[in-house]
Formats: sequence, structure tokens, C-alpha cells
Amino acid sequence: MGRLQEQMKMDMELKNFSRRTMDTYLCCVRKFALHYGKSPEATGRREIRDYLYYLLKKKKASQSAVNQAYSALKFLYQTTLRRNWDSFRIPRCKKRKMLPVVLSAQEVALVFSSTTNLKHRAMLMTIYSGGLRLGEATQLKVSDIDSERMTIKVRGKGDKDRYTLLGNRTLNILRIYWKAYHPRDWLFPSKRLDIPLSHSSVQKAFKEALLRSGVKKQASVHTLRHSFATHLLESGADLYHIQRLLGHKSLQTTTVYLHVARKDVGRIVSPIDLLPDHEEPAF
Repeated sequence: MGRLQEQMKMDMELKNFSRRTMDTYLCCVRKFALHYGKSPEATGRREIRDYLYYLLKKKKASQSAVNQAYSALKFLYQTTLRRNWDSFRIPRCKKRKMLPVVLSAQEVALVFSSTTNLKHRAMLMTIYSGGLRLGEATQLKVSDIDSERMTIKVRGKGDKDRYTLLGNRTLNILRIYWKAYHPRDWLFPSKRLDIPLSHSSVQKAFKEALLRSGVKKQASVHTLRHSFATHLLESGADLYHIQRLLGHKSLQTTTVYLHVARKDVGRIVSPIDLLPDHEEPAF
């Protein structure tokens, strides 16, 4: 599907999709074409429905992976092939609403103190300080750190720039890091100074630090972003400002942190503790 792939890639570039989204969509469409052994131009509604069902039931793909394939195929057929997607009437896999894992302030501090590499510690502290996505942190430039205004300029998802918080502790560790590494362009370059640190190296460093810290939660680098938002909410920040700092398009996305923050719940007493005193039975 060489010609069709190039046409789809051009359409996505015209839509100003991120490189990561384009790579994901093209990969999904290639797998679809390989599954049937023919060009998507020769397939239609039945094949799409059967393939998505195959991913869900036979391959046991995650809901996220199925929805990625759905979005990629919808773009291909609707935008590149100019077919009426609505007429296909293909249902999208309903996303399961899961609450994010959140670390306590003490657990975040333990992870940082267990990060032995200075560059990795500076990177993780920067992510937590500003509530950054991993991809946003790896794309930071030295010039994005504004010590006068105590802000970090972020090139956000969908090419939407924003400013977020630069904590004093983060600024201190970044100064120590700069003196040791002297980054020039990318704030966190790889061994090749002309390219940024890879996602996998940061994820590996976090997993190793999490293991050394003794924290038992199923956390990831993205957990630092969730923890940033939750801790802000618990400290009194309002949802509107948290939404802006996170770069969420919709406030509804930010309201998930209402379910994990203990700002108000911590003041509520369980009714069992309001019962009259009684003698506990011996077991």
C-alpha cells in the first residue's frame, strides 16, 4: 500500500498531526492490510467490523489499542479514501473509566531519592514539577526554562504550547544538572547530543527507582503527572487552573482528579466510627 500510505501520510501532515500519531495510524493501517493480504481500497464495512472484532476477541487487544485501530481506519476511509464512514455504522469500543494511580508526596520523594542518575532525577523532577507528559519532557529545550518567571514552556499535545510551573527544588536540581552536563539545545539530550533522551530510557529509569524505593503501587512515569494534578487539587488549587497547567482541552478530563483527591473526603468520617461504643468480641 505504498501509494495509499503516502497519500494518508500527506493528509495527516495537512491536518498537522503529531509524528507519534502519524506513526501509530500508519502502523494500524499496515496491520489491517496485512491481515487481509490486500489494499484497504478493496475492503469495506464487513472487513473493518470483522477486523476490530478479531483484535478485541481473538488477539485480546486492549481497549486503547482497538480504539487506535478504529481511529486510524476511520481517518483512512473518511479522509484519504473519501468514503462515508457514518454509513458503515461501526460502533467504537467503549472505554473503561479507570481512576489513575496516584503517589503520595512521601512516595514521590522516595522515588526521586532512589533515582541514582542525575540526568534521570532532573528529568523526573521536572515532569512532576510541571505535570508534564513524557513526550513533552523529552522535547524540552534549555531555553524553555524561565527562572525569572519560574515557568516551563511546554510544546503540548496537538502542537498547543502552554506554560506550567517550575518549582524551586526543580530549578535547583536543574542548575546542578546543567553544571554537570552543560546541555546546549535539548534540555535532556541522549548520548548523541543532537537528539533528545528516548522515552524507553526514562521509563526504565523510573521503574528501577520505583523498585529501589520500595513503593508497591503499579506506577509509571505518567503517574507523576497524575500525582501533580491530585496534589495541586488537595492543596487548594481550582480545577480551571489545573486544566490549563495540564493542557487538557476539556475540563471534564481534569475532573477525574476529583475522584482520587482527598481534599474533601479526608474530612468525612465513616459512619462506622459514629456508632455508640460497644465491646468488641474476642476472636
